[in-house]
Amino acid sequence: MLRFISRQTKLITLLIALSLGLAACASGPKVPASEALVTEAVETLNILKNRQDLESFNAQLKKAAGVAIFPSVYKAGFFVGAEGGNGLMIGRDVKGNWGYPAFYTLASASWGLQFGGQKSGVVFIIRRSGAVEALMKHQGKISADANVAAGKIGTGLEASITSNLGPDIIAYSDSKGLFTGVSLEGSAMVRRNDLNSEYYGGKVEPRAILIDFTHQNPQADALRRSLEIQ
Repeated sequence: MLRFISRQTKLITLLIALSLGLAACASGPKVPASEALVTEAVETLNILKNRQDLESFNAQLKKAAGVAIFPSVYKAGFFVGAEGGNGLMIGRDVKGNWGYPAFYTLASASWGLQFGGQKSGVVFIIRRSGAVEALMKHQGKISADANVAAGKIGTGLEASITSNLGPDIIAYSDSKGLFTGVSLEGSAMVRRNDLNSEYYGGKVEPRAILIDFTHQNPQADALRRSLEIQ
């Protein structure tokens, strides 16, 4: 079963990458896929920030150590479910300044009584800098026995913690469509070296972006401003 999960995750990642490339080819003026994701991340973030029924989101974002944003996570299934979507993670330095994005694909496969289809914009609020590093190091693998916390919106997705002191990650989603039994158990955030290289003009490791803050791209400044909560 574990081997099947691994194969399913790899397949989802490949399909998402192919669909992203096809979408870019079908559009008018060519916009790099990484830049398009940053623009979509701003839109997703602003939707959640402006939800009047989601009081906790802005409060959690204000004190966050990092965020991961996946503008379009697709999920569908009948007994065996699959989900995935491209997005980014961005860290915050000790002075409270937001850094620049590193790119990831969220992919998972799950079992259980489930039926339906769903498209969600998903934001993970990362509450500790140690959790940012843990997600980066382990590619965001979410285990079945992890404690979880879910934001009060849509169906509510689940995210793991990295200690027993409380939730390090809180997930919020603006779900479109109906899906019962939604969970991120068994998910993985797979690093996208191709998108990182495209965005920064050469090979770059996620640590240099998320922890060392040595890489910049002014195209992400709108996203960084949107992350600021007064």
